[in-house]
Amino acid sequence: MRLSIDRKDIDKFLMIGDKVLIKPKNPRSQTKSGLYLPPTVQQGEKIQVGYVIKTGPGYPLPAQAEEREVWERKKDEEVHYLPLQAREGDLAVYLQNAAYEVNFNEEKFLIVPHSAILMCVRDEGLFE
Repeated sequence: MRLSIDRKDIDKFLMIGDKVLIKPKNPRSQTKSGLYLPPTVQQGEKIQVGYVIKTGPGYPLPAQAEEREVWERKKDEEVHYLPLQAREGDLAVYLQNAAYEVNFNEEKFLIVPHSAILMCVRDEGLFE
């Protein structure tokens, strides 16, 4: 899969929390029996497949340090996250109903919550 969007443009995207940016894979336009499917039928499927382009940091975790009082909290504490299973480059199977469509540089991307991803296929040669 070759994307026309520059990598530097994708680095500008900041995914929040458990959100995942997915580039939908081109669906099959033909059935096994040879019938051609219109795009409306393909987009109406409940389960879709796409490539994970960018992931958020994960689920925020509560502070682990024990505090006696609220005012004793350190101001420079970092937020810790539970990382997501999906990684950049994975082929994700996700629920279409949970996806939000975003167009950037005339390309279609989907923002999907991590909970809507049913399965990931991780293969290093996937983008070749």
